[in-house]
Formats: sequence, C-alpha cells, structure tokens
Amino acid sequence: MIRINLLPHREEKRKARRQQFILLSALMALAGLVVWFIGHTLIAGYVDGQDAKNAFLKQEIAALDKDIVEIKGLREQAEALLSRKQVIESLQTNRTETVLVFNELARQLPEGVYLKALKQTGPRINLVGYAQSNARVSNLMRNLEASPHLQSADLVEVKAAVLNTRRVSEFSLNVSVERAKAQDGIEAKGAAGPGGKP
Repeated sequence: MIRINLLPHREEKRKARRQQFILLSALMALAGLVVWFIGHTLIAGYVDGQDAKNAFLKQEIAALDKDIVEIKGLREQAEALLSRKQVIESLQTNRTETVLVFNELARQLPEGVYLKALKQTGPRINLVGYAQSNARVSNLMRNLEASPHLQSADLVEVKAAVLNTRRVSEFSLNVSVERAKAQDGIEAKGAAGPGGKP
C-alpha cells in the first residue's frame, strides 16, 4: 500500500485560510474604520451646523430681548405722554372755569345777598355769605339752578346772624359746576374755526 502524505497540502490550505481570514478581518476593520470616520465626520458636521444655528438663534433672541426692552420703554414713555396730554387737555378745557364761575356768580347773585367765602373742591363749590332775608337765599338758589353753567344748588344751613348791628341770614350752600356744557361750548367753538364760521 502506498502512503501519501497530505500534511503539507493541509498546511497550505490552513495557511491560505488563515491569510484569507486575516485579510478579511483587516478589510472588515478597515471598512469599519471608514464607516466610523464617515459617520463621525457627518455627525460632527451636523453638530457643528446645529451649534452654529443655536449660536445664531441665541444672538437673534438677545437682539429681540433688547428690542422688547426698548418697546417696553417706548410704551411707558407713550403712556406717560398720554397721561400728560390728558392732564393738559383737562387743564385747557377747565382753564376758563374760574372766570366763568365768578362771572356766573356775579350775574346770578340777587340784590341783598353778599358772599363771604367761596371754596371749590373739584366740580363742587361751597358758598358762604349773608342775605337780608331767607327769601333772598331762595332766590339765589333758583338763579343758580337756572344757570347754564351751575347746577344742583343744595342748601347746607341758614341761621340768623348780626352784621353791623343789622339782623341778617347767614347761609351756606353747595353748587356744582356744569362741566359737560362748558366742554360742549369749547368743542363748538373749535369746530366753528377762526372767526366763528364753520
């Protein structure tokens, strides 16, 4: 019987398989490294892009916050200016009120009635004075009620007093200024334009 030694052939096959395995392993490792590098590069690019977007958004948000602060400041200034404008408008509409009140009181004061004190609190005026009789106080109240600029004459008290050895009635009454009618008159004058012609 002839004996054939297959050991070198098997050794060569094992060696070839080992080399193929090493080569495939190296190729797989290389492919893995390439895939990892590409993935890492792509992810790093995405992260850098997102970081740039985030930085841009933060910058824009900071700019918007500054704008919001400026807008709030402008709103506060606008509200302050509006309140000042309203105060000025109310002062302008009521600036002639004192003259109007004194003129109306002089017109409506009947003979035999004298004012001692006058105090205004808002639209309310308190009149204190002397009259020759209670009838003249009633006449004064009727005149004040009929006035286009004064209204709601309320008698607080009437009492007997002596003034320069004469018996008189000392009275105190409240009356309100009719501001709506005064403002309508001012608006009508403004609408008529200069010279009183519309």
